[in-house]
Amino acid sequence: MATGENAEALRKILDLTRRVSVALLIFHFYWECTYLVKFWGLDFKILYQFMLELSKTGLFEKFWFAKGLSLLLLLVSLLGAKGKKSMKIKAGFVIFLVLLGLCLFALSHLMFVNQPDKFIKELGYLGVTSFGYMMILSGGALFTRVIWGNRNTDIFNKLNETFPQEERKLENEFAINLPAVYKLGKKVRKSWINFINPFRAILVVGTPGSGKSYFVIRHIITQHIAKGFAMFIYDFKYDDLSKIAYNALLKNKKSYSVVPKFFTINFDYLEQSHRCNPLEPSTMLDITDASESSRTIMMGLNREWIKKQGDFFVESPINFLTAVIWFLKKYKAGKYCTLPHVIELMQVEYDKLFSVLRTEPEIEVLINPFVSAYLQGAAEQLEGQIASAKITMARISSPQLYYVLSESEFTLDINNPVDPKIVCMGNNPQKQQVYGAVLSLFISRITKLVNRKNQLKSSLIFDEFPTIYFNGIDSLIATARGNKVATTLGVQDYSQLKKDYGREQAEVIMNTVGNIISGQVLGDTAKQLSDRFGKIMQPRQSLSINSNDTSVSHSFQMDLAVPPSTISTLTSGEFVGIVADNPDQEITLKRFHAKIINDHQGLKEEEKQFKPIPKIRTLQESDVIHNYQRIKAEILSLVEIELERMMDSPGLAGLIIQRRE
Repeated sequence: MATGENAEALRKILDLTRRVSVALLIFHFYWECTYLVKFWGLDFKILYQFMLELSKTGLFEKFWFAKGLSLLLLLVSLLGAKGKKSMKIKAGFVIFLVLLGLCLFALSHLMFVNQPDKFIKELGYLGVTSFGYMMILSGGALFTRVIWGNRNTDIFNKLNETFPQEERKLENEFAINLPAVYKLGKKVRKSWINFINPFRAILVVGTPGSGKSYFVIRHIITQHIAKGFAMFIYDFKYDDLSKIAYNALLKNKKSYSVVPKFFTINFDYLEQSHRCNPLEPSTMLDITDASESSRTIMMGLNREWIKKQGDFFVESPINFLTAVIWFLKKYKAGKYCTLPHVIELMQVEYDKLFSVLRTEPEIEVLINPFVSAYLQGAAEQLEGQIASAKITMARISSPQLYYVLSESEFTLDINNPVDPKIVCMGNNPQKQQVYGAVLSLFISRITKLVNRKNQLKSSLIFDEFPTIYFNGIDSLIATARGNKVATTLGVQDYSQLKKDYGREQAEVIMNTVGNIISGQVLGDTAKQLSDRFGKIMQPRQSLSINSNDTSVSHSFQMDLAVPPSTISTLTSGEFVGIVADNPDQEITLKRFHAKIINDHQGLKEEEKQFKPIPKIRTLQESDVIHNYQRIKAEILSLVEIELERMMDSPGLAGLIIQRRE
């Protein structure tokens, strides 16, 4: 027991041991350094007789025996020594002091070598040995004051935050496998990030420069094409991803039973763009399809309306646009059912426009409120209902957009087993709001067509997803899994998603995806992801120093596996996340914090060999302008023909609205 009496008795024993050690060393010097003993007049007869008797024990029989025994007793006395701990004493200095003392003490006999002067060699031996002894004694005393194992070199707790990760490469016909390395304690180990079920959606999060496209999205594209997927790519910075997809298709044509055709939509480089009508009448089966298209494009052009859905002055323009779309769908079997024709028809004078629209019974409910307001002279109300739609749609009235959107060179059913496609649609960061609204309409139509049974497996990839508006993304993720539709969403930050889609929709998206991979993110996004990764058991150590004692306590507690501060400081290429598994391929270690391995030189060489996306056509500016003027003329002609037909038909003449003065 550590009582006061026991501690005092132990201290006395240690003091005695140290004194005996010093005495043995003095006896050793007296016996070996005879010249110095005589020189200093210490050769007393009684002392000499005592040393002779002591030598009979064999203590001085060998040169090193008494010296070694003295050192041994010194070390024993130091083992039980106890000093007050100090943070200022460095372990390295103490170890150096002890080792130097041991070297001087052990090698001091070399002073006798090649030294003819007895006084110098014996004095040198005595001095060096004594100095070494004192250094060992001082170092040993300091040794007990050093705080061992408590120097916190891991100030950011990186070692405690490491955890085991999946090291197997789990493959199937749909999986995406990314090689990586991770730390487990102080060791670096190889691992695999296995997205074995991409149909549960993949959310790729990261600030600009974190490596979303370079380390993750490009591999999703190449691996899915290598496995025979039909594909849609929303390429925010055209043609970064489109070029990768095009060359991956050229390389992996043998992966398909029917080789898919490659199509691009690009409003800046018309010679490289195919033409496609997102309002293709054959794909709109009822008026709800027109309503969905109307809502998509209006929300894409007026992002603030997303948070105001249900308001009168938001729903009215949407209903008006729906009526115009459905009218053109029904008119002459959809001959003029294109977005450019819709825009031009909306600009027609109210009396002519309403008169023509009234001839279609299916949209009567939608246009009656506008007709009533017009007939009753409620001009302000009517302008509030319709003008916002007309002004908004006029923003996408340009010859370039009209040219791409006015005809169809391909259909949007990209996963049709008979006619598979890889479709890339490019945006422009400088024109993202206008282009994004049109592309949102394409995406809305594509997702409805791909989410059907008995189609080819397909992959939808949205780079910078918040720059487009897609109202049914949560429904797509939730229902398309059974139809083998894999969805990948690239997002910079949760706050960006919340700003563009509203809090409720953003939370639904974040909580619906099964696979999450995140580079560096900050703020609420880092906190939300950290909570999702959960906690792991981590060791803790605390040190307490007072005037009498030093105590060190060890404990284990649950703490965050990947704290927000860690996510906020990830380097480019370093990712954290969670993967989803399958019933037949269970993954116990779903969480990961690893650095993805990219063959930078290999990718650079591969990109040098890339073939450019070919030109579709040679186009003159006059062709684009002619198409623009033709659409305007067709709408004017349509209105005049319809008005004449109404006047010639007694049953329709009553629907004609006279201009109000």
